[in-house]
Amino acid sequence: MAEPQGRFETRMALATLLIFCILTLWTPAYWPTTVFQVSVFALGGATLWRRRASWMRFAYPAAPLCFAVLWGGLQLITRQTAYAFETKRAIVYWTTLLTVFLTGTVLFREAEMRQRFRLVLVVFTSVVSVLAILQSITSAGQVFWLFPTDSPYPGMGPMLSRNHYAAWIEVVLPMALYEALGMRRNSWRFAAMAAAMYASVIASGSRAGCFLTTAEVVTVIAVMRIRGNGQAMGRAALRLAAFLALFAALAGWEAAADKLRDPAPMAVRHELNLSSLHMIAEHPLFGVGLGTWATVYPRYAITDTGAVANQAHDDWLQWTAEGGLPLGLMMATLFVWCFRKVLRNIWGLGVIAVFLHAAVDYPFSRPTLASWPMVVVAMLAAQGRRETLVLSSVEADRVVHSAL
Repeated sequence: MAEPQGRFETRMALATLLIFCILTLWTPAYWPTTVFQVSVFALGGATLWRRRASWMRFAYPAAPLCFAVLWGGLQLITRQTAYAFETKRAIVYWTTLLTVFLTGTVLFREAEMRQRFRLVLVVFTSVVSVLAILQSITSAGQVFWLFPTDSPYPGMGPMLSRNHYAAWIEVVLPMALYEALGMRRNSWRFAAMAAAMYASVIASGSRAGCFLTTAEVVTVIAVMRIRGNGQAMGRAALRLAAFLALFAALAGWEAAADKLRDPAPMAVRHELNLSSLHMIAEHPLFGVGLGTWATVYPRYAITDTGAVANQAHDDWLQWTAEGGLPLGLMMATLFVWCFRKVLRNIWGLGVIAVFLHAAVDYPFSRPTLASWPMVVVAMLAAQGRRETLVLSSVEADRVVHSAL
C-alpha cells in the first residue's frame, strides 16, 4: 500500500538533513550547524503538530532529553552556571536532539519505512567511506580533493577528527552487517558496503574505532547465527568475513598499527578526566552549567599541554560535570534503555558502540553528529516487539537500486 506523500517527503527531508550535516562537518564555520538546527526545528515542528497524537504516547528516551533541556533552564534561572551564554547554546543543542528523536518516532512507526530509511543511510555511508579511504591516500589533506583545511591532522572524508569519523561509522555499520547476513540475493552487496565502512575505520587509525567496529562485527555475526538458519547463515558469515579481510588489507593497517604502538594512549585524557572528576566533586548536584566545561576547565587543570582543552574527551564525565549527578544518571538510564532494545534489534548496536566510544572521546559534542545515533534511538523506540528479519529479495533489490 502506498504511503501518504507528505510523510514520504518528510522522511526524505530528514535524510537530506542528516546527509548535509555529515558533508559539512569539515568546515570550522558555525553556519552548517545553524542551518541544520533551524531546519530540524521547522521540519520537526510541522511534523509533530500534524501528528501530535502519535508522539504524545510516551517513549522513554524523551525523558532524559527533556530533563537535559529543563535542567539547563533551571541552571539559568537559579544562576547555577559559570557562563549563561554557553548554557543557552547547550539548551538549543539538547532541544535539537529531542526534536530529532520525537520526529523520528512519528516518521518510523512502520517496519518497512524503518528498514528503507536504514538502507538509505547504509548506501550513503558506504559511498563516503570509499571516498574517505581514497582521500586519505591521495588528497594531501584536502577534503574531497577540493577544500584545503588548517587542521594539522589528516581527516577522513568530510571529518577532520578521525575519532568522530569512526563514531559515525559505528552508528551505521551494524545496519549494513544486519542486511549482509539477512538477505539472500543482496547479501554480497551489503557485505561489500559493510567491508568498506570497516576498512575505512581501520585506515583512520582510531584506536577506539578499530576496537568497537571489530566488536560490532563479532557481535552481529554471533547474534545472527544464533537466530538464523545455521547453514545459510554460516555461508553468509564466511562471505562477509572474506569481504572484511580483503577491504581491510586494501585500505592498510599502518595507521592503526602506529596508534596501537603508542605506549601511553590515555596520557592527556587521564589528566582531563581527573579535572572533570574534581568539577563533579565540587558541584555534584547542579554541575558547573551545561556547555561550560571548557570555560571552567582552567580552574581545575592539573597540567598544561600547550593546547586549548575544548572538550573533556569523555562525554560521560562532561555530562556529569556540566549537569551534575542528576544529568549523568539520566543519561545512564538512556544507555540502559538502548541496551535492552538492542538485545532484540541488533541493527541498532551502533548506539551502544557510540555511547561506549563517548567514554574516551566526545562524539556527542556536536548536534550534527549526535543526531545520527539519536535517529537510531528513535527507530528503536518506534520498533514493535516483532519485525520481520528482512525485506523480500525483490523489494530489497528495488530499494537498493533506488537508493543508489
